[in-house]
Amino acid sequence: MMRRGRASARRQAARQATGQVVRAGMRSGRFKPLSDRDVERIHDTALALLAEVGMANPIPLLREKALQAGCRMNDHERLCFPRALVEDTIARVPREIVFCGREPRHDLEYQGSRVHYGGCGEAVQILDVENGCYRPSTLLDIYDCGRLVDALEHIHDHSHWMIATDIGDPRQADINAAYACFAGTSKNISLSFASAANVEPVLQMAQLIAGGERAFSERPFCSGGGCCVVSPLAYGAENSEVCIASTAFGSPVWIVVAPQAGATAPAALAGTLAQSVAEALAGVLLVSLVVPGYPVTLGPWPFVSDLRTGAFSGGGGEEGILNAAAAQIANFYDLPSSVSGGMTDAKLPDNQAGYEKGINVTLAALAGANSVSEAAGMMGSLMGCSFESIVIDNDMIGCIQRALRGIEVTDETLSFEVIRDVVLGGPGHFLSHQQTLGLMQSEYLYPEVADRSSIEDWEAAGSPDIRERARARVQQILSSHYPQYIAADTDRQIRELFPIHIPQSAMQPGSGRWVAPA
Repeated sequence: MMRRGRASARRQAARQATGQVVRAGMRSGRFKPLSDRDVERIHDTALALLAEVGMANPIPLLREKALQAGCRMNDHERLCFPRALVEDTIARVPREIVFCGREPRHDLEYQGSRVHYGGCGEAVQILDVENGCYRPSTLLDIYDCGRLVDALEHIHDHSHWMIATDIGDPRQADINAAYACFAGTSKNISLSFASAANVEPVLQMAQLIAGGERAFSERPFCSGGGCCVVSPLAYGAENSEVCIASTAFGSPVWIVVAPQAGATAPAALAGTLAQSVAEALAGVLLVSLVVPGYPVTLGPWPFVSDLRTGAFSGGGGEEGILNAAAAQIANFYDLPSSVSGGMTDAKLPDNQAGYEKGINVTLAALAGANSVSEAAGMMGSLMGCSFESIVIDNDMIGCIQRALRGIEVTDETLSFEVIRDVVLGGPGHFLSHQQTLGLMQSEYLYPEVADRSSIEDWEAAGSPDIRERARARVQQILSSHYPQYIAADTDRQIRELFPIHIPQSAMQPGSGRWVAPA
């Protein structure tokens, strides 16, 4: 969905008027790890890769449309895109798009350097809250994750962060994962699919929930997309077809590519970045040539290898600087964008997770990515997910949001009169000053689970660490927050049409699955 800039400005002004400390879509882009010359050289290299090396394995529909538009198949049967065509396509992609929530307050406006945070990753394991051990993730975990995210302010959108390993059939897995997300949250939902054929039943379900085809088309609260490229420089047939099929939702198609430095991309970071940009643009070309003018996101997600083992490493400083640079290049194109963020290699929500997530999410946010994905909850190099981590990361993202907001310098905030009054005729401190009291809720953000008590009070409370506090918060939310985002009659209709595996008894308080902390 596209929106006009004037309306967007009005909504932004309205949010500011509420006195919120932080909000979705605050502007950033202050951090630029690349010089202007660096950006131009990476851009030129990416376009040269598309023109001279080309992309392998284009799906027949793309091949047909591309050849009609002036592309060519080279001697290696790779589809090559002329530089002029790529630049023209970039110029035609919509600059302002909206990912709708079930409610307008959850709408995400991707434009310029507005920043939002979400989670995804499709982990196959979850850190069990009760016993602290990893186990295979299930469909109920996807539902519970949606309910948890629904209650957390600073995580702005949702996807199925885990795989339902308890459902073997791919079609049923896609349908049930979508249902679990729809039932769990009213925030915008990004969906992925094992096959393009699985888009239609999920679209039908979404239309039923919205109250009909027309109602959904006016506010499409979910979107589809995927990683349509198999690095290096080859299209993946199934995900290419999924991306095209996802245009049926009427919401922007999200596209990501994930070349891994030292494995499926050069070990040189600049080379990985150039290849990542080329592959992300290839995804944009896929949708734009088949469905001209359709809104799409540019998603260069360069990954990193630990060259000692060749294994994926998501938590290093290399990952942070690469994704910040990717965000900078997306802003150079002025295209709606996403990059990856909080992909810690740690297995627990510990100090390692904290510094790896904090560095990488902050750098991506400061660089002005429209979406910092995988910003919360993902553990073990994307193989695991943790509910405690989601809660902790929500605090972290709030802090990062506050840093993005910056410092407003005005005659009023410079506080000359306030300082003079306190120093010359006042009590010598600012604690009880009217300005202090007035700014408590509009200037300062307070964490939910981070501990700011005195050492004495902390010890008296049993010396809990942040994971314990996060676990209690998880239990509090999941034992009580059972939103009814699907009307009862609609739910019955959905269950008649589709093989829904979540029993209704598991979707209400008192089911016994979650108990409030003592």
